[in-house]
Amino acid sequence: MEKQLVILEEEYEASSSLFLKVRLEQCTFIVYSYKYIHADNRVSYPLCFIFSSPMGCKPEQQMMYAGSKNRLVQAAELTKVFETRNVDDLTEEWLKNQLAFFR
Repeated sequence: MEKQLVILEEEYEASSSLFLKVRLEQCTFIVYSYKYIHADNRVSYPLCFIFSSPMGCKPEQQMMYAGSKNRLVQAAELTKVFETRNVDDLTEEWLKNQLAFFR
């Protein structure tokens, strides 16, 4: 935060428990390649960008993350962009509901 840099903090292999690992109590960016099975059984792997800004985060941290989000999304050419302020939202069901918009 002091240097105002976006850095890779952790990287996980494919895991069904990913959502349990990212329940942080601070602002975070998550880039997640998700195996999405469509209603017609097609499989795709959308690259999802999730900005988590939980209640109780320091206001200056929230502002810094919110201010750098768009530039990061543009630089990485991400199209599936989601935000949440509630860490309890970070479930597979929540992500499926968000992705349903793109069908």
